[in-house]
Amino acid sequence: MKNIFPPLQWLPGYNLKTLSSDALAGIVLTAYAIPVSLAYATLAGLPPVYGIYGYLLGGFFYAILGTGKQLAVGPTSAISMVIGVTLLGLAGEEEKHIVRSLEEHTVRLLELASLTALLLAGMSVLAYFLRLDSLINFISENVLTGFKAGAALTIMVSQLPKLFGVLGPPINKTDFFSRCGDLVGKLDQLNVYVLIFGIIAFIIIFGGEKLFPGKPIAIYVVILSILLISLSPLGDKKFDIVGSIPASLPKFHIPKLNWADIKNVGFLASACFLLAYIESVSAARTLAQKNGYEINPHQELLALGLANLATSFGNGYPVSGGLSQSAVNDGAGAKTPMALVFTSFFIGICLLFLAGLLFNLPKVILASIVFVAVIKLINIKEFQRMWKVNKFDFIIAMLAGVSVLAFGILQGVMIGALASLILIIKFVSSPHVAILGRIPGTERYTDIKRHPDNQVTPGILLFRVESPLVYFNVNYVYSHIWPIIVKEFLTLKIVIFDLSTSAYIDSSGARLIKKLYLNLESKGVIFKVAEAHSEVRDILRFEDIEHLLGHVSRRDSIHDVITNTLTEEEMREKIREESV
Repeated sequence: MKNIFPPLQWLPGYNLKTLSSDALAGIVLTAYAIPVSLAYATLAGLPPVYGIYGYLLGGFFYAILGTGKQLAVGPTSAISMVIGVTLLGLAGEEEKHIVRSLEEHTVRLLELASLTALLLAGMSVLAYFLRLDSLINFISENVLTGFKAGAALTIMVSQLPKLFGVLGPPINKTDFFSRCGDLVGKLDQLNVYVLIFGIIAFIIIFGGEKLFPGKPIAIYVVILSILLISLSPLGDKKFDIVGSIPASLPKFHIPKLNWADIKNVGFLASACFLLAYIESVSAARTLAQKNGYEINPHQELLALGLANLATSFGNGYPVSGGLSQSAVNDGAGAKTPMALVFTSFFIGICLLFLAGLLFNLPKVILASIVFVAVIKLINIKEFQRMWKVNKFDFIIAMLAGVSVLAFGILQGVMIGALASLILIIKFVSSPHVAILGRIPGTERYTDIKRHPDNQVTPGILLFRVESPLVYFNVNYVYSHIWPIIVKEFLTLKIVIFDLSTSAYIDSSGARLIKKLYLNLESKGVIFKVAEAHSEVRDILRFEDIEHLLGHVSRRDSIHDVITNTLTEEEMREKIREESV
């Protein structure tokens, strides 16, 4: 029960001191979350209030099942951008056939966004029961580094029209280069007042976060900007403002389960699920390590599913844990997920009684907040490290980044994931095949190529494959080892296959062993295997191969197999001499 319901782990020790720390963190996170969630909702192409709903519902329900004590759950920049770009494209295709008013268009976007959150929740729960939490390991850090950089540049370009005070691009222009071209064509419409206002806001927020880490600098900028637009002549300079925000809590709403819509947003939900899980677990692990505890990645699937289920019922869009908001939560002193409960409470109070105060908030401020949030995603030092250490990693990272710029964030996520899988398959499909020799003065055997001083026993060839033996690498292994065997045929008496580094073999791997045995037997050469794992031994028995090799014992080391085989060869030689 403690694993399924994590509050049972920390509630027994909860006290007044922890309560006060969580309450204070809730106030600080509320001050941070409101302006950021407004900005992210506009990034997603939705009314600003729906970003606030994401924090209100997602954080509260994550606290029920989540294992990250400082993780803050709500809208994130990457997911908001994926949602905005993809849903605008889908809506644009529909409007070629169906004419909608602006209000109907917004309602349609909300329907698709909440359906995406619902599908994400379903995928999370399904992944929980299928124990697929290890999928995070299939996306390398190199791919994430490139993806984040490409996503950051795409997000920045999407916010430049707000910063320059011009109209955004048409909905059919969603990629980086199209947006850049559209912006250049509108520079003659530049609003200098909006641009200067936005740059000053960016400098204050960016510098303030550097000087006062963990402090909600953005909320002070929001308050000041509202006052300036409301009370100064700047209000007459054609600033685009947020406008009316409903003074109410989210209404319960079950997304419509339309099969055509499910097909349209299924791919989007998959990408958001991948992003949300990776982002949440990465942030949770970082803060857990800092605060001296462990998270449960498997349980996080269930928590992420519940958070998105609640958000979808609140007519919101997908949420996840983010490092920047979680760092604010941690810096404000959060001790348990109860801080998210307090945050939801304070956000609810603000929605009910303070929403009207945001009417004159200029959208350029939201753009500045987004700029500050995403600029941290571009890790120049990490690109430099990859270039120095492993240029192949650098190429993979650049591929992911360029894919995001050229094809869009959604496609970039998939290309990055595919690049990771190709990288794994490459290493497994062409594994290192090591020829072994005995370490002088010991009974251990290692790679001769790495240790040229190893001793080789005349007439004996030992080798191992440093990967599982599966259908897509057996041909490579055979084509690599057989020429070496052929080269030694004149003096070769024994070949031993060390299986200690092949923890798994499939039927094709078993047939490779049988093929080697039969080919060598026809040449009068003894073939043995050594140090096979239990599952490998089972496969050899099931495939009816063990009886050819002789008993494959879990107790026999390579040295034991060599000794026993030499004795066997001596007996064979004696029998041959007697028969002659």
